[in-house]
Amino acid sequence: MFEFKGGAATYWGTAILGGLITILTIGIFYPFALVLLERWRAKHSYIDGRQLVFTGSAIGLFGRWLLWLLLIFITLGIYSFWVIPAIQKWKWENTSFAD
Repeated sequence: MFEFKGGAATYWGTAILGGLITILTIGIFYPFALVLLERWRAKHSYIDGRQLVFTGSAIGLFGRWLLWLLLIFITLGIYSFWVIPAIQKWKWENTSFAD
């Protein structure tokens, strides 16, 4: 059974902070915003009573993100079709059950 215990106030606070990080750095620090939101989501998600935890780090994604941004820019956005699934894969690879 899946259960989610997140609330609107903490979500919006986290989302606004993540949005500001992304906007103020013109997208360069998006990995830091992504990690904030994923940690919030995992912290409030439970599967069969077991809490999820997000273990990914922004630093671990940052190098790839800069390359992806460059490729998206060079290909006029076409490369984003490959980036979006790659980010989803990275999020799932870094999500597990808390001990």
